[in-house]
Amino acid sequence: MVSQAALQLPESGLALTVSIVVYRSDPAVLQLTLDSMVQAIHHAQRRALLRSAAIDIIHNSTSEPALTALVARCRAQAGDIDITLLEGHGNIGYGRGHNLSINKAQSHCHLILNPDVTLQPESLAEGLEFMIHNPEVVALSPAVADGEGHKQYVCKRYPCVLDFVLRGFAPTAVRRLFATRLARYEMRDLSEREPSTDIPIISGCFMLFRSAALRSVGGFDERYFLYFEDFDLSLRVHALGSLAYLPSMHIVHLGGNSARKGLRHIGMFARSGLRFYNSHGWRLL
Repeated sequence: MVSQAALQLPESGLALTVSIVVYRSDPAVLQLTLDSMVQAIHHAQRRALLRSAAIDIIHNSTSEPALTALVARCRAQAGDIDITLLEGHGNIGYGRGHNLSINKAQSHCHLILNPDVTLQPESLAEGLEFMIHNPEVVALSPAVADGEGHKQYVCKRYPCVLDFVLRGFAPTAVRRLFATRLARYEMRDLSEREPSTDIPIISGCFMLFRSAALRSVGGFDERYFLYFEDFDLSLRVHALGSLAYLPSMHIVHLGGNSARKGLRHIGMFARSGLRFYNSHGWRLL
């Protein structure tokens, strides 16, 4: 258990680390992500919330000249933001990739960020300020829209197996029959005007943590190669304090409407699901 004092943040001069795991990512989309991240960091610096910031790009594929050039361009435009490209380790999985950054970070806050997310300029500052004034909160989730402006629901209640089957595999007509159930699971009743605390699970496209909490639980469980690792991490960090939803922190998740995965990904989803439920408890209905 992390003591409450260990989770306190100073009122000024925070240090932030950001980790982005990429695997065959679209360079144009990643450029948008990095540009928006740099702008958000500079905005937080102007509000005297940050004293330093570092972005780790963890490349889980083979070396790509286009990615190396993109990172070099971002470094040139980022000012005093430290941007590091970590590669050569191969496809080690989503959580293990983020842990390469988490394990070496010496920061007050750590942001888990997908390579297809863009931030509004003020979003990071909103989140940092909220965490400064709410020491019981150990992780934050933002308001998320997809690339067409439709709201995504990234806060979740503990999932029953039926919830996952409905969301992942059921035809649209069947999902409509269970609309009330799925709305409850996706916490669609949360306020869009005021922050909400004690959220059970937050999804992994954007997760702002207190670094002390991440270090206390050992970061991601590396036994999850892909899928469910964010649910597992949410539940373990939740034991240290509150997870919160902050509607004033806006992001766009450009990958939110991506196509369904093939059989290989379905197999990984099933294996990770078994691990998750064996670790945290089965609820069928």
